[in-house]
Amino acid sequence: MFNLVGLLSAFIAANSPLHTDRISAATIALAALVWSAGSFFSTWNSFFDLKIPEVTSDICYSLFYPLVFLGIIRSFTHRRSISALELLDTVIITVGLTSVLTAFLLKPAMIGFSGSAFSVFISILYPVGDIVILSMVLVYVLLTPLSIRSLLLSGGLSLFALSDLFFIWSSLNSTYEFGSITDDGWIAGLLLLSISLSYESAETKFSDKISSYSATIALIASTTLLGIAALKPGYFPNFILLPGFITIALAFIRMSFALSEANTAGTERILARTDELTGLSNRRNFLFHLNQIQSGYIFLMDLDGFKNINDKLGHEAGDQLLKQVANRFTRVLPSGSQIARLGGDEFGVIATIDLAAASELAQSIRATLSYPISLASEQVKVDVSIGYAPIDLINDSAESLRRADLAMYEAKRSRSGALLWKSDQKK
Repeated sequence: MFNLVGLLSAFIAANSPLHTDRISAATIALAALVWSAGSFFSTWNSFFDLKIPEVTSDICYSLFYPLVFLGIIRSFTHRRSISALELLDTVIITVGLTSVLTAFLLKPAMIGFSGSAFSVFISILYPVGDIVILSMVLVYVLLTPLSIRSLLLSGGLSLFALSDLFFIWSSLNSTYEFGSITDDGWIAGLLLLSISLSYESAETKFSDKISSYSATIALIASTTLLGIAALKPGYFPNFILLPGFITIALAFIRMSFALSEANTAGTERILARTDELTGLSNRRNFLFHLNQIQSGYIFLMDLDGFKNINDKLGHEAGDQLLKQVANRFTRVLPSGSQIARLGGDEFGVIATIDLAAASELAQSIRATLSYPISLASEQVKVDVSIGYAPIDLINDSAESLRRADLAMYEAKRSRSGALLWKSDQKK
């Protein structure tokens, strides 16, 4: 019946509501399942003569910790999928931090424990795992808003870890009694942990930082472990050094993933503010820069005759035309100016210049289209209508944009080429 409660916990976690992160639900359910399996094997050996190797229970109990660590980390996030970095961080924390802490406790523990170094290592692994769980619970409580879920999850994990630590303490002092009431702390903790998944969690922003910081600490600890082993050969058993090597290897893999994701994020940021066709800024980036400018002039340009060329020669020819126009406009801009394709055949320029320079720039932009543009099929001729307006602190950027837009449409209507917005202009 005791072990069936553990299986019930696994069932509850696996069937938690859909609002629960599925990876968190699956890993916590699996953690309850493997722990129950370890408890079953241990119980079997207590009642029957046909013994199951104790290492089977040890493996099950040991697997419980990485699964719970991953479940806790996933409880901080609302993402639907697990990232490679998140998975690597969990493995690094589990393999590195837990094993390294155990390694440093191994030497003094060998004095008071009997058995091989490996059996002593396994014995220390459990309390270290419990301490790491309690530490992660503390972080969870501090960074997660108070809710029914946070209370149940932190309470369940704390109850499980404290019951395990009490079992270890009572076993060392020869006061432990099989089947005592304190054993119920394990299954009660698992039940609370599983039930907590039935409640919604408040969103928090710290999951990535928690896992990455913990992984960094684990890497430093593993490096320290290997450094001591190099300075004092034989101080640690050889099997202890393996987790350190694994942690460092995983850290290098994590670094490559992090660099790859950083490059991808950088590319996405560039694409988010760049016009894909011309390579100029897009409308969003143009408006962003416009909000930063306190003086100067804003220019809006609309091509005349582009639609006829696009309809006659096709979209590919139209794209070629826009690219060449963008290159011509860019060549005459003063240093520090911002040019963007705002959409279709409309362009925008922001320049921190005075009125005289603004008038000259408008004429220079028009002059770039005074000679034909060579496309793949033939040479074509387009013109541009320009409206420009001052940017000042009195009016906001939206008003400056509106004024330049009015001047541009008036220039197009009157076929005057370029017009400066004036205060008496029709609104």
